[in-house]
Amino acid sequence: MELTIQKKTVLGLQHVVAMFGATVLVPLLTGLNPSVALFAAGVGTLLFHLVTKRMVPVFLGSSFAFIPAIIIATERGYSWAAIGFGIMAAGVLYMLMSLLVAVVGHKVIQRIFPPIVTGPVIIVIGITLAPVAISMSEGAWWLALITVATVIVAAVFFKGLFRMLPILTGAIVGYVLAIFFFPEFSFQPVLDAAWVGIPEFTWGFGDMQWASVALIAPIAFVTMIEHVGDIMANGNVVGKDFFEEPGLNRTLLGDGIATFFAGMVGGPPNTTYSENTGVLAVTKVYDPLILRIGAGFAIFLALIPKLAALLRTVPVPVLGGLSVVLFGMIAAVGLRTLVTAQVDFSKSRNMIVVGLILVFGLGISGLSNALSIGDVPISGLALAAVVGVIINLVLPISDEDEQIAMPTEAKVEKD
Repeated sequence: MELTIQKKTVLGLQHVVAMFGATVLVPLLTGLNPSVALFAAGVGTLLFHLVTKRMVPVFLGSSFAFIPAIIIATERGYSWAAIGFGIMAAGVLYMLMSLLVAVVGHKVIQRIFPPIVTGPVIIVIGITLAPVAISMSEGAWWLALITVATVIVAAVFFKGLFRMLPILTGAIVGYVLAIFFFPEFSFQPVLDAAWVGIPEFTWGFGDMQWASVALIAPIAFVTMIEHVGDIMANGNVVGKDFFEEPGLNRTLLGDGIATFFAGMVGGPPNTTYSENTGVLAVTKVYDPLILRIGAGFAIFLALIPKLAALLRTVPVPVLGGLSVVLFGMIAAVGLRTLVTAQVDFSKSRNMIVVGLILVFGLGISGLSNALSIGDVPISGLALAAVVGVIINLVLPISDEDEQIAMPTEAKVEKD
């Protein structure tokens, strides 16, 4: 049955609701501008659809995998323009991988980034972020814990839309409580903001620091594998093989161009969102035009400064409560990746690969003095990914040790 444009518009708005909470939470946690994040997500989604021949019903939003690197970059005093330049470089890595896939085929990613590498790297992301969640909650533990409890209740016991959006539900409950009981809460920034305006862009070309590139860009190797998992899951829902048409090289290219654009305007890196694939599964409406309509709504919301000001009034303890759940789920997704792939830990080879990733990733991230080569800082997460890839490729694999090449689900961003 052909849907009317009115119904498609409503369905497009529903996709915005699904991606909204996670997309704006990333800039709120890292200090980036939420309006720019919405704008980058909307434009990035349209660019992705253009590159993929308008065939793949995917929505792009802010990536959680880059949060540790962005936070470290801000702590080291890098400007937002320098951080944007690092994000642009991550987009370039996507484009180069797209070219490689076009030449040698998509199985190269399965060989370079198998679950035994990506699983523990995702675990490192979640555990590295854990202290951030705790420190944000310290301002008002009661508010953070109520927020955590709301998210858990919504995710486990609620039905329908609220069960699909537990993070957004927790944020609303925490925010309402803060209005009445959090002494530092103030609506003044919302009252001072204009109704219509251009987002405050920070141009990534304004401060081209290669140290920022070394810190941020390698995270793209982690998110590429989750991209593959998302495209696979999306194709399974829709009933099409998007690896064949339009091709994994095009979907990687679309993700890379979207991330490059996001860094160029001062937004967080983009990634394909499993939340919106979940909406597709529920509605059973797979028209990519609906996702593009949703992208238009995201761009429209980005042009409302009062909305950005409202988001910035969310108290830090509420964000801390949300982060406790989200960052824990990130680590759990890494564990699930290993379980789904049935990695055999009775094999010494597998123990060595996972053990080295965890030690390098968590050990270097926990150093009080930043590790660097000359003036170039070294990210524990990036080093862990590189070590994992190299060790996994170098150590021989016997027939008994052979891994499953790709998990059915691999997603860091979880809303």
